[in-house]
Amino acid sequence: MTMRGAAGADEHLIFERRESAVRSYCRRFDRVFDTAEGSVVRDVTGREYLDFVAGAGSLNYGHNDPDMRDALIRHLEQRGMSHCLDLSSSTKSAFLAAFESIVLLPRELDYRVQFTGPTGANAVEAALKLVRKVTGRTNVVAFTNAFHGVSLGALAATGNRHHRIGPQLPLPGVTRMPYDGYQGPGVDTADLLERMLRDPSSGMDAPAAILLETVQGEGGLNVASAGWLRRIAELARDSGALLVVDDVQAGCGRTGTFFSFEPYGIVPDLVVLSKSISGAGLPMALLLIRPEYDVWQPGEHNGTFRGNAHAFVTARVALTKFWTGTGFTAEVARRADLLARRLADVADVVPGAVVKGRGMMCGVDVGSGELASAISLRCFADGLMLETAGPYDEVVKVLAPLTTPDELLDAGLDILLAAARAVQAGPDVGPERDRRDSSGLVPA
Repeated sequence: MTMRGAAGADEHLIFERRESAVRSYCRRFDRVFDTAEGSVVRDVTGREYLDFVAGAGSLNYGHNDPDMRDALIRHLEQRGMSHCLDLSSSTKSAFLAAFESIVLLPRELDYRVQFTGPTGANAVEAALKLVRKVTGRTNVVAFTNAFHGVSLGALAATGNRHHRIGPQLPLPGVTRMPYDGYQGPGVDTADLLERMLRDPSSGMDAPAAILLETVQGEGGLNVASAGWLRRIAELARDSGALLVVDDVQAGCGRTGTFFSFEPYGIVPDLVVLSKSISGAGLPMALLLIRPEYDVWQPGEHNGTFRGNAHAFVTARVALTKFWTGTGFTAEVARRADLLARRLADVADVVPGAVVKGRGMMCGVDVGSGELASAISLRCFADGLMLETAGPYDEVVKVLAPLTTPDELLDAGLDILLAAARAVQAGPDVGPERDRRDSSGLVPA
C-alpha cells in the first residue's frame, strides 16, 4: 500500500525529536493521520477510525463538509482575502449578515459581535477584561470543575489542578463556588452563592461577573439544571454582576440548540463562542456582547489574527446549510436520543456507572480514570477514537459529529460497548471506583 506523508518505521521520530513534550492527544491516539471525511479519519497506512473526538468539539459538522470545502476553494481561487486584521471585508459582511438573520433575530437576541483572537481562551480573556471595565470591579465568580482555557486570566477561572500548575502560578481575581450538584443532589449550591453575595462579612468582593458553562465538558459532563441556572442569572442581576456563558464546547448545536442556554429562558450579558463556530475546524472565536456593555475603545482588545477570513467563508456556509429552519435541530435531537439509549447499555456493563451530559455532549462516568482510559484505549485499538473527561478522567466522553449517520453512530457505540465489556471482564484496573473524599466532594 502506498503511504502518504513522512511515514514508515520512524514515522514518530520527528515528533519525539522536535515537538514539545506538552503534546497530549497524540500520546493516546498514537498514529500518524492523513485524511478525513465526515466522521471518519484515516492514518497514513489507510486504516480508518471513527472519530468521536471531533476536534474536542470543533467539528460538529464533521471533517471536510463538501459545501464548506468547495466554498473555501472558490474563495482561494478567486484570490479572496486571507488576512485582514479587523478591516471590513466581503466575507466578514456575509458572515455577520447570516449570523444576524439565522441565529440572532429568530431568537430575539441583540448582541454585538467581537472577533477576538481565534481561540476560546482569548474570547474568555476578552470577556474577563470587559466585565471588569464595565463594572469597575475585579472579582469574578467561577465554579468547581470549570474549564475556560489555559491562558492566565482564563486559567484563573479554570478549576482543574493539572492545568493550573499550582502553586507556581499566581491566579488571582476569581472566587470559586460549587457548581450545581457538586455537593450532592440534596444541596442547592445557589443558596451558598446567594448567602456569600449578601453577607458583607463573607469575604467575597462584589463580582464583576459570574462565569459558567451550562454543561461542563472537560469537567466531566456535569449538567446544570434549569432552576439552578435561573437562580444564578437572578443573583448576577441582583448583585450588579454580568452573566457570562462560556459556550465554546456546548454551543453550535452540541447540546441540541444553537446556544446551550436557549431552553432555560436566560439571556446572558456576554456569550463566548469558538470551536465549531467556523463550521470546518478553522480557528475562530466570538464574544457576543449586549450593546449597552460594548464599551471598548478602538483597539483596546486586539490581536493580529482576530477574525479569520477563511473561517468567515466556512462559518457562513455552516449557518445557512444547517441552521436555516428546524430540520437540523430535529435530527440532532433524534441522534441524541439514540446516543443516550446506547450509552445506557454501556453504563449497565460497569457497576455504578452513570450516563452524563446533554444532547450530543454525553458520556459514561465509570467511576475510575484507570478504567475509563482502558476503555478508551481498547476502543482505539478497535477503530474508534474517543476521549475521557472529569477531575480524574473517569468519564468516557462521546463527541461524535452532529452529522454522523446513524449506521456509523451505531457502529461506534457497538465498539464502545464491546470495549467496556472486554475491559470489565479483564484484570482489575485498580481500586479507584470513587475517589471522592469523606465529605462526598469531588475535587475541582
